[in-house]
Amino acid sequence: MQQKIKDFIDKTVELMTKIRKSIKHTIRKITKSEAFTTFMGKALFYYCQLVWKTTRWQLFGVNRFYPVWEQDKSLILTIWHGRVLMIPYFWNRKRPLNALVSPHNDGRIAASFLKKVGFGIIDGSTNEGANAAAINLLRSLEKNQAIAIIPDGPRGPRMRMNMSPLYFAKKSGKPLFGATYSIEHAIVAKSWDAMLIPLPFCRGIVHVTQPYYIPEDATREEMEKYRQQIEDELNGFVLRDDQVLGLKKIEPGVIAKEKRHHEETQQ
Repeated sequence: MQQKIKDFIDKTVELMTKIRKSIKHTIRKITKSEAFTTFMGKALFYYCQLVWKTTRWQLFGVNRFYPVWEQDKSLILTIWHGRVLMIPYFWNRKRPLNALVSPHNDGRIAASFLKKVGFGIIDGSTNEGANAAAINLLRSLEKNQAIAIIPDGPRGPRMRMNMSPLYFAKKSGKPLFGATYSIEHAIVAKSWDAMLIPLPFCRGIVHVTQPYYIPEDATREEMEKYRQQIEDELNGFVLRDDQVLGLKKIEPGVIAKEKRHHEETQQ
């Protein structure tokens, strides 16, 4: 009798394990489908549009941003991964802007969102498909089409700038800007990037850095000085704006997010 009970329990556990794996596989398949990513991108677009229209915004540096864009015809815009949601709504659409997005699932959702805003999309990331992405980014700048890069993506460390945007500024001669925002009562996600999830009907602050021109003959040491200066300016805005709006202090990251096993097997 005890053996029959044990066998029944073992078979039940085995069946439940198979069901759980099947459910996880189905969910993964759904979330990777084009229909799902398109739906999520549209939902995100309309929600952020609501936030944008109902927020009392204070803008700093935006007025000097567009004259430089007009003068230089294109530029490189950098935004922290965790502060990207609202920045596209401050683009005036007068000149084309192409965004570099990751080929992974969250990148496809971001692409769907950005297409709704009106951005062009360049597939790839600073880590994966880098050569093709770099060529397309430089071509955009040569065609006087601005580019947007997440300099701490796709896995961080958060709020730490990699050298990629400076490389394009050096090669193209185009100005490099950083942009960030903060919003009152926002939810800070428990994710590697501490993604800021804005709520409507609040106060918000947008900050744009000064333009940075990277000389064509800049040495490695000079490039690092520029990189640190831009990172410090952006993080200074984040720190001050979050403090003004009563948000918890968010520190720049130290360690990059590890790749998930299923991502590694796909590469």
